[in-house]
Amino acid sequence: MENNLNLPSKERPLVFGIVVGEHSGDTLGAGLVSALQERYPHAQFIGIGGTKMQKLGFQSLFAMEELAVMGLVEVLGRIRRLLSIRKSLVNYFTAHKPDVFIGIDAPDFNLTLEAKLKVQGIKTVHYVSPSVWAWREKRIFKIAKATDMVLSLLPFEKTFYDKHQVPCTFVGHPLADDIAMYNDKAKARLELGIVADNTKVLALMPGSRGGELSRLLAPFFESAQQLQQQDEKLVLVAPMVSEKCAEQFYALKTQFAPELNVNVIIDKTQQVMSASDCLLTASGTVTLEAALIKRPMVICYKFSPMTYYLAKALVKLKWFSLPNLLMNKALVPELLQGDVCSEQIIPLVKERLYTDQQQLNDSFIAIHQQLKCNASEQAAKAVVALLPSEFVPHAFTSEI
Repeated sequence: MENNLNLPSKERPLVFGIVVGEHSGDTLGAGLVSALQERYPHAQFIGIGGTKMQKLGFQSLFAMEELAVMGLVEVLGRIRRLLSIRKSLVNYFTAHKPDVFIGIDAPDFNLTLEAKLKVQGIKTVHYVSPSVWAWREKRIFKIAKATDMVLSLLPFEKTFYDKHQVPCTFVGHPLADDIAMYNDKAKARLELGIVADNTKVLALMPGSRGGELSRLLAPFFESAQQLQQQDEKLVLVAPMVSEKCAEQFYALKTQFAPELNVNVIIDKTQQVMSASDCLLTASGTVTLEAALIKRPMVICYKFSPMTYYLAKALVKLKWFSLPNLLMNKALVPELLQGDVCSEQIIPLVKERLYTDQQQLNDSFIAIHQQLKCNASEQAAKAVVALLPSEFVPHAFTSEI
C-alpha cells in the first residue's frame, strides 16, 4: 500500500487522543499507535502515555505514573491530583478535539473522562473491558453512555456486551500474538542455567504484590518442602518481577522454609514458565501466559478476610482463572482462601508433574488459536471504523 492511500483527504492530520494508566496499557497503546501510524503516518497522538508510546512520537501531557495508583487508600490519598488531571484533560480535548479518543484500561479514571468527551461530540473508545461480566454488572450502563466502542481482549466479553446491545469488538489478546505457539523447554532451561536432566521443575509463582506474597508463600513453601522431600531431584524455581519482590520472597523463605532449595530468577517470568513442568501460581493474567506457554498449573488465591467477604457477595462466577473462563469448564484446578493449603496443593501438583498432560495441552493450543488475532491491527481497524468516510483510506474500506 502506497503512502498516498494512507493519507486522509483533509489537509490537517488526524488527531488521536489516548490515555493509559500503567505499563500494560503503555504496551497496548504502543501497538495501537504503531498500527494507526501505518495507515496515517502524519497523524498526531496526544494524551497520557508511557515510554513505549513516547518512542513512537506520542505527546504525553502528564506522566503516566501519576495514574498508576492501586488500592482504595492510595487512591483516596491522590484523589485531588487525579481529579485535577482529569479536569485538565477534559478542558484540553474539548478545546482541541481529537478525531477519536481512546481510553486504555484504567476504567475508574477513563470511563468518566470518555463520558465527558462523548457529550462534546467526540468519538470515544474503551480498550480492555472492565470485568463487568464478573461483578458490578450495572456498570454496563455507564460504559454504554461513555463509549462508542469497547475493544475486548476476550471473546466471552463480547458475548456479554452483545447481550446488552453495547457496541463491542473482540480484538484478541496481545499475549497470544507475542508468545510462540510452541515453547522449547530444554532451550529455556539451558538459557536459564537450570540443570534438570530427567528431573521435574516446579515454578513457585506467588504474584508480584506484597499482599499476595505474604498470604500465599507460607502454604507454597510448606507444599514445596514436602514435594522436595518426596522427590529429591525436584528442582524449584521462583520467578520474581523485581528485586523488591525477591527481597520479600527471601525474607518469607527465611521465616517459613530456611532449608528449602529454590532458585530465584528476576525479570524472566516467561522463560521460567517455559523451563518448568508445572506452575504453582497466584491467579491473574499470569495464568493466561501459562496457558499460552502450554504448561499445567495449580492456581491459588487468598484475599484479605474483608475483601473475600465482599467478593463472595458481589462476584458471581463459576471460576476465577482465565483458562477456565475461556474454555467454560474446569480446565485447571483452582484453590481459594482456606483451600490454599498443602493438603490440597500437593496432590494436584503431583498429578500435573508426573502424569501425561497432552489433553490439557490440546486445550491450551485451542485457547492460543482463539486469542491470536493480531490484536493491535484489529484494534486499529475498529478505531478507523469510527472515523468519517473521508478519513478512511480507499484501500482500507473493504476491511471494515
